[in-house]
Amino acid sequence: MAKKSKISRQRQRDQSDGRPRGHLRQFGLSRVSFRQAALRGELPGVTKSSW
Repeated sequence: MAKKSKISRQRQRDQSDGRPRGHLRQFGLSRVSFRQAALRGELPGVTKSSW
């Protein structure tokens, strides 16, 4: 098996823009896309925290 073909070495990528870093596995989005979608209200149950 080639070194780069291992499943454990493949990077998780954002579904919308393909960003490889800052990926939130639960939502399948990068942190940037997650923040934008949450502010637009596209993610049910996600609210901006304030304290």
